[in-house]
Amino acid sequence: MLLILLQLLALVSCDPRRCHPGVRGQCKLKVEEKPKCTDVLLSYCEDMAYTQTMFPNILGHKTREDAEAGAEYLLMSVVESLLGGECNPDIRMLGCSVLAPRCEQEKVLKPCRTSCEAVRKRCSHTFEGIEMAWPYFLDCDRFFVSDLEGCYDPLEGLRAEQDGEAVDSMESLPPEEPATAMQFTYHTNAQMISILKRTEEQCSDIARTYSIGRSMEGRELLVIEFSNNPGQRELLEPQIKYIGNMHGNEVLGRQLLIYLAQYMCSEYQLGNQRIQTLINTTGIHLLPSMNPDGYELAVSGLQDNNYSDDEEEGPRYDSWNVGRNNAQNIDLNRNFPDLTSGVYGRRRQRRHRTDHIPIPDYYWFGKIAPETYAVMKWIRSIPFVLSANFHGGDLVVSYPYDLSKHPLEHNMFSPTPDDKVFKLLAKTYANAHERMSNENAQCGPSRSNSQKGTVNGAHWSSIAGGMQDFNYLHTNCFEVTVELGCDKFPAEEELVTGWQENQEALITFMEAAHGGIKGIVTDEEGNAVKGARISVRGIRHDITTAENGDYWRLLSPGIHIVTASAPGFSRSVKKVQLPRHMQAAGRVDFVLQKDVLDTQEEDDTVLSTDTYERFDPYNHYERYTTMSDLSHNREQRAEKPWWWDYFVPPGGPAPTWLLKPY
Repeated sequence: MLLILLQLLALVSCDPRRCHPGVRGQCKLKVEEKPKCTDVLLSYCEDMAYTQTMFPNILGHKTREDAEAGAEYLLMSVVESLLGGECNPDIRMLGCSVLAPRCEQEKVLKPCRTSCEAVRKRCSHTFEGIEMAWPYFLDCDRFFVSDLEGCYDPLEGLRAEQDGEAVDSMESLPPEEPATAMQFTYHTNAQMISILKRTEEQCSDIARTYSIGRSMEGRELLVIEFSNNPGQRELLEPQIKYIGNMHGNEVLGRQLLIYLAQYMCSEYQLGNQRIQTLINTTGIHLLPSMNPDGYELAVSGLQDNNYSDDEEEGPRYDSWNVGRNNAQNIDLNRNFPDLTSGVYGRRRQRRHRTDHIPIPDYYWFGKIAPETYAVMKWIRSIPFVLSANFHGGDLVVSYPYDLSKHPLEHNMFSPTPDDKVFKLLAKTYANAHERMSNENAQCGPSRSNSQKGTVNGAHWSSIAGGMQDFNYLHTNCFEVTVELGCDKFPAEEELVTGWQENQEALITFMEAAHGGIKGIVTDEEGNAVKGARISVRGIRHDITTAENGDYWRLLSPGIHIVTASAPGFSRSVKKVQLPRHMQAAGRVDFVLQKDVLDTQEEDDTVLSTDTYERFDPYNHYERYTTMSDLSHNREQRAEKPWWWDYFVPPGGPAPTWLLKPY
């Protein structure tokens, strides 16, 4: 009986008191108040065009205190300093329209999607510059609505204020700094990408950015292209490329290509006829950093060594090779297929060739860097004519071959069949440089072998698997290596000098793509002949026509016998005379006639087109990268950005939405 009484008492004590409207004083009914408009009391949102808001807000914060305690409001409070003053107060006011939405007649109004999209287009690069994701609460599709749904412009007050200031003091307003304003400081990878994308936005009619892949640690390999029709290859328009930062600790080339992109955009818009002609007649592709992972390591290594016990000694630059290789410790300029050795092995054969040599299958079983793979695919996908890659550690232009023909690979002059052309190209850059061709300015190990700022690569320092040899032997592209100075990581105050010394050379070398001859190869019916061979008597190196039958063949001045040929057609031969100082390539078209018998001799030393087109035939690279991804926990390796700790409350949830997807 006692047990039953105890159970009943427990039930009574746990049972909540019931309210009855007929029993006065027993309890009070709990009536939930309907949300009402209230004053905007968030200090960083006080300059909005309205004064009333409502909680819960659009994000679900129930009170002003909840909103102020969130990482969203913290971001709005520091956005000006965080983004270096850019896009402020646009971003803050856009965020306030979500954190403290407009309230009228006890109803919340949502901000307009069009305003959000305009700000995102204009300001997304600012977040990329600090490696921060676009804030989730500024998702234009999620928290903003269309004009048809009764939205309002959250920047209304800002625009009214700006219009008033413009009327009152139009002439006193300082001009807005363009996206192409050069800053002669070193740029982080995020800042580099931001500059390229801002340049694309400012010159959208002549520029576009595109990615060719990612580095081992997931950083984007971003290219910016300049053309009068970016993204579309025009008939008879030569394609050229510049590649910087192949070795992560050789940084001047990286900066020069960033400056070059800004310079070409601004000068085109200013009406510089030389730049306009170059862009209107050429496809120009700039890859400022082929090794962004190595660059990050080089920067951190340099900072670690910039401290000395004796302040008078100044910064120490004793980390000569820190960051040279990629994140796998691979030297990217030794990682391309070695096709040069195969050429040397066949050079005594009567009909040996030095062009469009297929990648041997055994190469795919080695350790291939993702950066190398990306560049190989890139140069196979675009019919490049001319190229330069930029290094540091010497002051000279090196040209192929890079691998010595000496049996023991000792340094030895090892020319290509196009030695005259390569010497001409190397001199073009060196002579246009302010001091490279001056023998008194020479530095580094090339001094004993170089001639007025140019040197044969194998004569200077023999290497196998180099990028410039691969370009020449595998594609139509003629590439040289530009060593920009003996200081691999010059001080920031020297960047402006580096730009001044190289600016003219960078432009002049690109103009050299318009040398030699160009033309179109068609059949008798006017159809383009893709893959036709353009041969020059006395030069055992052919180039092939592109998809639309057009070709470019760089040649030195003089008289040349040029032949066009293709399977199923008879040969066509023409005599060409190229005078010195030609301003444009000579136009030489060919019309091939059908040859039913096809009596052309087969060249057994050249593998079939099918063999050449096979790129990574066994998917070894895909398997390799999959294994690599499994063996590395990228989240553990990834360092958090410098601003991360500021937004992480002690013991609270981490705002991972601030981090860009890895």
